[in-house]
Amino acid sequence: MPVLFRPASLYLLVSYLLISSLPFFPLLQGQPVEKPYHLLAMELVSWLGFWALLQRPRWFHYLLLPAFFAVPIEVYLRLYFGQGISTHHLGIIVETSPKEATEFLGNKVWLLLLLVIAVTAWWWSLLRVAKNHTHWDWIHRSRWVVLLLIALGIATWTYGEQIGVAKAPPSASASKASGSAAVDSGSSSDSSSTEDEEKDEDEEEEASASASDSASSSASASADTLTRWRTSLKKNLPPLPHWAKIPYDEETYIRTWPFGLVLRANDFWVERDYLAKLSEKSRAFRFQAHLDGNPATPQTIIMVIGESSRFDRWSLNGYERDTNPLLKKESNLVAFSDVVTAVSATRLSVPIIVSRKPAAQSLKAGFSEKSFLTAFKEAGFKTYWLSNQMSFGQFDTPTSVFAKEADVTQFLNLGGFTNSSNLDQVLLEPMANAMRDASPKKLIVLHTLGNHWNYSHRHPQSFDNWKPSLYGVVNPAYTDLKNKQALNNSYDNSILYTDWMLSEVIQKLKTSSQITSLLYISDHGQTLYDGTCNLAFHGHNTEYEFHVPAFMWYSDAYQEHFPDKIVQLRLHQKAKLSTENVFHSLLDMANIRYPDEKLEWSILSKQLKAHTRYVDSYGWTNYDNATLKGDCREVMDKKTPLVQEK
Repeated sequence: MPVLFRPASLYLLVSYLLISSLPFFPLLQGQPVEKPYHLLAMELVSWLGFWALLQRPRWFHYLLLPAFFAVPIEVYLRLYFGQGISTHHLGIIVETSPKEATEFLGNKVWLLLLLVIAVTAWWWSLLRVAKNHTHWDWIHRSRWVVLLLIALGIATWTYGEQIGVAKAPPSASASKASGSAAVDSGSSSDSSSTEDEEKDEDEEEEASASASDSASSSASASADTLTRWRTSLKKNLPPLPHWAKIPYDEETYIRTWPFGLVLRANDFWVERDYLAKLSEKSRAFRFQAHLDGNPATPQTIIMVIGESSRFDRWSLNGYERDTNPLLKKESNLVAFSDVVTAVSATRLSVPIIVSRKPAAQSLKAGFSEKSFLTAFKEAGFKTYWLSNQMSFGQFDTPTSVFAKEADVTQFLNLGGFTNSSNLDQVLLEPMANAMRDASPKKLIVLHTLGNHWNYSHRHPQSFDNWKPSLYGVVNPAYTDLKNKQALNNSYDNSILYTDWMLSEVIQKLKTSSQITSLLYISDHGQTLYDGTCNLAFHGHNTEYEFHVPAFMWYSDAYQEHFPDKIVQLRLHQKAKLSTENVFHSLLDMANIRYPDEKLEWSILSKQLKAHTRYVDSYGWTNYDNATLKGDCREVMDKKTPLVQEK
């Protein structure tokens, strides 16, 4: 036994322990780890099975090479963003070109190279130890016992998953507790039913439906056969006894190191495949668009897609607090007073903004047409999609399908939707680089994180203007009505930062000698415990979520070039509009024409006409034929809403 603890042997063992301890890194930052003992047990069983199967470290050490290279990334993400490698991060790594990576890293690229060299040396030194020392070779027959027990556990878990697990008989104390719980649930307030944190994860069922819709007919037939087979087995076989249930769950296992990396990689490839299937629907589509004007005239158009911003919290729209001190100074800015979004969820609303997908089809997977990015490309524009949101993931893939139409696509938020995410100003430098591109015509889309929960993490401390706020509060209880004032103050502070961010974009456009213009619109709004309303965030069918801020800014050069468009723009400032108007208006801004264009949907055209504005509220509700119920201002159709198709 002492030979196992010689320096070389210990070096190997400690290195593997360090890699396996990465899920517990938050403890060093004073943060809790969810299900620590469960996580530890899963890692121990995985290591035992891995070692028993492959016997010798020199055989399986090669398989650990990707994990070693992932260690610096994992540590960096945990230090600065409070999370480990996810499907989104794998997407950024795979999709980012070396040129983009070099631009993003700047001088830090040398640090990255040093890390690569250090990790390679670390892995290589361990390989030499594994080859030269056989102390940790598992050649004893006990490994077969371990493999048998693990195989038995996998078989038992599979049986429980396919056939079911019997419920444990309730104890006397549990029965009393359940009775109390029933009484408590009956008297709970509306605030207990508040939706999940401000992530677009409240659309999980629709995301699952989208994925199933995109499957092929043969896959559906196979799934039906499997379902019938499982139903037959359930009828003829007894469920697994409750005491035999294997305590495995994928959500916990995916956090293990290094084994969980395999599941994360699998999730990434599943998302990639799903994205490819969605893209295939519109692969051959063409707008046959062309520019009506001189292609050599320099012009830059910025399209900013906001996030979770509601109309009535902008002082530009009459809010009593001065949340837009900079934008209100812009004389060439036209804010629209009556714009609604069809759906209060990013993954469903953004496709309506960027394409001609009708609002009433927003719950369906994919779309047979491409976005305005392709139309601009056909007309000779170089296109950019610069995002501070997520690239891959159950709730973001539909947007990624359109984003990848751009000539340059960059996802810059390593933090995702977590508290420790990049601020939107991370988009400014890539935008400036895009503006310096030699191409005369450019469309730059900025997809911001905007006013997404946690609001106090959407701005730096210098914008913590209204107090008390949630700034500096770790994991605030958003469902606690005691935080109502602080939550609302933090939201307004995030709007104040959005004002600065958008003003910075406009200032950069002002300094350009090109013809420049900008269109901004938010994907949806927020409900924020308004009045006696005990609801917060989105997914509640309220006016606060459907009524969104939107504006257009134009340079003096743009006005000189398109005076008629500016006249119409100002005439339509109070028109009844929706996110469905964006596609048509943006192409009209650039003077791009195409055979089946609909100028009656453009805010810059004298042909603009009103259209029925449907919103996702108990079916497709006619927003302009609805009543607003209570302080929540829930949108209720006066007639019967249209049935929704998914």
